[in-house]
Amino acid sequence: MFQSFMFEEESSIITAITVITFLFLAYLGVSEIAGKHLQYSKFWNVNANSGSSSSNFLQGKMSSKLGMFILYAPASVMGFASFFMYPDGGTRFMLLKSAVTIHFFKRVLEVLFVHKYSGGMILGSVLLISSSYFMVAAVMIYIQHLTLQYTEPEIDLKSIGVLIFLVGISGNFYHHYLLSKLRGSKEKGYKIPQGGLFSMVICPHYLFEILCFVGISFISQTSFSFCCAVGVALYLSARSNVTRKWYLSKFENFPKNVKALIPFVF
Repeated sequence: MFQSFMFEEESSIITAITVITFLFLAYLGVSEIAGKHLQYSKFWNVNANSGSSSSNFLQGKMSSKLGMFILYAPASVMGFASFFMYPDGGTRFMLLKSAVTIHFFKRVLEVLFVHKYSGGMILGSVLLISSSYFMVAAVMIYIQHLTLQYTEPEIDLKSIGVLIFLVGISGNFYHHYLLSKLRGSKEKGYKIPQGGLFSMVICPHYLFEILCFVGISFISQTSFSFCCAVGVALYLSARSNVTRKWYLSKFENFPKNVKALIPFVF
């Protein structure tokens, strides 16, 4: 059944990388639920004093803007470099390279020109997330390059994938823009988000980011891209759940009917 909509990959190395990546993303989701958060945004200073003195370097603080730039810039550079590394490959490969590059370069532009930051980021979390994004971008593009020698799946999902990706990238940007308008230029505190789907869920930007990865997986149709989409969905679901709990603990007037990620459901 899977062979009808997914490339049949013969390499055991690719299978191993795919499984490890999925387990890593799932572990991050479980860690969020358990209270061991990646230290950025509202949770940048949790467990700030934990760990031994040997980990002090990784517990170093940097500005959120610099940290977020480091998160996305390497993956964005990888996306642009892929057009020179693999100049050929047909429509599917071109769409995949374009989607990956657009996704991460958009985040870089948002860091530089859209978001307003408060607090900081912990170096260890910055390095972990940045290397993970870079690895996902590089491996996804490389595996897609390898599929050029394989037979195309019976069911072609790339057109649907482009549509889902465009919905995801647009919705993600729109809600990031709404978040950026919550604060004045000198304000640092958090407010309850308003507008768009914020009246229904507290993390619509996460929902649309998941759609971005689902769209990319439909364009790619490799086991690695599908596992990345599921893994990202697991992590962001957990992150949105703890974010909703954070808002409930900080704002007495936070509406109880507002869900974490999916309207009316979760």
